[in-house]
Amino acid sequence: MGYTFDFGVVFARWPELLHGCLLTLQLSLLAIPITLGIAIICVFILQLRERISTWLIEGFVELVRNTPFLVQIFFLFFGLPSIGIRLEPNVAAVLALGLNGAAYSIEILRGGVDAISRGQIEAGFALGLHPAQIFRYIILKPALRAVYPAMTSQFIFLMLTSSITSSITARELTHVGAEIEGETFRSFEVYFTVAALYLAMSYGLSKLFAVIYRVSFAYPAAR
Repeated sequence: MGYTFDFGVVFARWPELLHGCLLTLQLSLLAIPITLGIAIICVFILQLRERISTWLIEGFVELVRNTPFLVQIFFLFFGLPSIGIRLEPNVAAVLALGLNGAAYSIEILRGGVDAISRGQIEAGFALGLHPAQIFRYIILKPALRAVYPAMTSQFIFLMLTSSITSSITARELTHVGAEIEGETFRSFEVYFTVAALYLAMSYGLSKLFAVIYRVSFAYPAAR
C-alpha cells in the first residue's frame, strides 16, 4: 500500500487530546446527576399514578427515545435561540446528555421499582409512612441496587454519546481529534488514538462505578 504510519504527529498534540478527554469526562459527570435526579423524581411521580403526570412523563420518554440524539442537541443549541434562549455549547451538551440519559434511566429504574415486593410497600403503609417516605426508605435503594449494572452501563454509554456534542463545537475529545486530523491528514493514527482514549475512559468509569457499588450498595459480608 505504501502508507507509512506516523503516530508522532498525534503524540505531539497529546496535551490537546488530554484536554479533550477531561472535557468529555466533565460533560459526562455533570450530565449523570441530571440524568439520575430526573429519573428518580419521575419514577416517584409515576408511583403516585396520577393520570396527567404519568402521561407527561411517558410522553417525554417516548419523545426522547424515538428521536435521534443529534436532532435533540441541534434543537437545544440551534432551535431555542429562535425563542430567545441561547445556550453555550457545553451547557447545551450537558443538558442534552442529561435529558437523553434520563429518558432511558426512567425505564431502567422503573423496572427495578416494579421488582420490589408489594408486601414491603404495604408494610410501609401499615407503619404510617407516607408515599415519599416509602419511596425513599423502602423502594429506592433496593431498586437502585437491582438496576445498578444496567444504570452504570447507561452512564458509560452517555459518556460515549458525548462524542456527538462535537457537532455543536463542544471541544471534547472527538472535536479535538477532528481538528488534529484536519491539520495533519493522519486519519488512521488520530482516530485509532481517539478510540483508545474512549476505551480507557470507559474502563476507568466502570472501575469507579464498581467501587461506588461496593461502598454504597453491596450487601454486608456474612459473619
